[in-house]
Amino acid sequence: DRVIIRFAGDSGDGMQLTGDRFTSETASFGNDLSTLPNFPAEIRAPAGTLPGVSSFQLHFADHDILTPGDAPNVLVAMNPAALKANIGDVPRGAEIIVNTDEFTKRAMQKVGYEASPLDDGSLDGFRVHPVALTTLTVEALKEFELSRKDAGRSKNMFALGLLSWMYHRPTEGTEAFLKSKFAKKPDIAAANIAAFHAGWNFGETTEDFAVSYEVKPAAQAFAPGTYRNISGNLALSYGLVAASQQADLPLYLGSYPITPASDILHELSKHKNFGVRTFQAEDEIAGIGAALGAAFGGSLAVTTTSGPGVALKSETIGLAVSLELPLLIVDIQRGGPSTGLPTKTEQADLLQAMYGRNGEAPVPIVAPKTPADCFDAALEAARIALTYRTPVFLLSDGYLANGSEPWRIPEIDELPDLRVQFAQGPNHTLADGTEVFWPYKRDERTLARPWAVPGTPGLEHRIGGIEKQDGTGNISYDPANHDFMVRTRQAKVDGIEVPDVEVDDPTGEAELLVLGWGSTYGPITAAVRR
Repeated sequence: DRVIIRFAGDSGDGMQLTGDRFTSETASFGNDLSTLPNFPAEIRAPAGTLPGVSSFQLHFADHDILTPGDAPNVLVAMNPAALKANIGDVPRGAEIIVNTDEFTKRAMQKVGYEASPLDDGSLDGFRVHPVALTTLTVEALKEFELSRKDAGRSKNMFALGLLSWMYHRPTEGTEAFLKSKFAKKPDIAAANIAAFHAGWNFGETTEDFAVSYEVKPAAQAFAPGTYRNISGNLALSYGLVAASQQADLPLYLGSYPITPASDILHELSKHKNFGVRTFQAEDEIAGIGAALGAAFGGSLAVTTTSGPGVALKSETIGLAVSLELPLLIVDIQRGGPSTGLPTKTEQADLLQAMYGRNGEAPVPIVAPKTPADCFDAALEAARIALTYRTPVFLLSDGYLANGSEPWRIPEIDELPDLRVQFAQGPNHTLADGTEVFWPYKRDERTLARPWAVPGTPGLEHRIGGIEKQDGTGNISYDPANHDFMVRTRQAKVDGIEVPDVEVDDPTGEAELLVLGWGSTYGPITAAVRR
């Protein structure tokens, strides 16, 4: 009823592409799924070494699942390093498919194997399938006049074909993908498709794989609707675009590239047709400075980063708290401190997001729980920022950003109305009857101040980081006023209306409540159910 597969190889072996294609076919088949891509932080770690191993894990099932799984049922190891780096996670009795062509004496010595693990009995507890993936791929592509090196690059497609046969995955989507990806190089597309078919046929004809498996679609796990496979960063990008459309505001992203947040910049840059402007700044501080300027100018403003970037942006986040302007700070968390673990997941930025600013600068925080939930979290963060005129943290992480799951595409009428009214004229009457504009006169329900777009006649007002006088927005050093403003900003955040916590208690008789936040939802819920 469920299978966990891990593809592992050198970071040049195309493991992420292989896993992504298997995932797409699994999604179209109708299984529930959860994925965990894992790759080195270095641009190109030395080939054949343990730090250079890249892997992609996929858990798919005929029922509702919540995690990419702990222990793979199938490990595809493209070289000795991939085997050594991952064998500790593989339970006894699991299937291991190894590319025997790569088990040369030099390659094994590079990772510390004295003798071949395929011959010394160390793998006796597993069902090992030795397959000469490179040789078989080169043989299958003889007609394509490719060098052995170029032909060997298609071995990941051979492996994908073999696994697709083992688990009855559809093939049409991968064939269409390869034709599209290599549209300008039809011979390369044809070679990859041939390698893919050769892997499928190898599974069909060899006696080493006597069994194939069928994991039925997860018909009961999904509410009716149109679904697609989606990663967290893509869902978050779509959520930001949807929020700008629902708010009827242009979307502005001021960003500096950083793993694992850069995908959002890449994706949003494709959507100029929705009024999206993206600015790749020279550094983290310029990125948020530009975004805050865009918020002052009347845009739905966003800046994206990871933990090290949040540290650099903290002064400008404090300025946004003081100016009381809507701004989304998207932190795709990773391991720290300092550069830390750029491609590995941690949820270690919570206290930095809550308290990492000088003075008393409260900021609300929204954290998605699954890759698909990143879409809803982006809409919720935008609602809070726009309604309450405050910067909002959106705390995702590398696990959600790169992982994927099925997502039901919502209908437009299901999305919230996020439209806001800009200040149009005077909002306060002085004792002498004069009508004036007070930039810090507040909405009685939300305590939000008016949003006055620059250039609106009569709405001139001071901005800046020095403490404001209540109401007028003039500079104030009065301690009583400062105390009042600090308490008012805190009260505004405390008063944000959010939905009640939903408790996952199918029986209604549970005696113990387990609380978590963010992406720990999947592991915690899976553990509680078990």
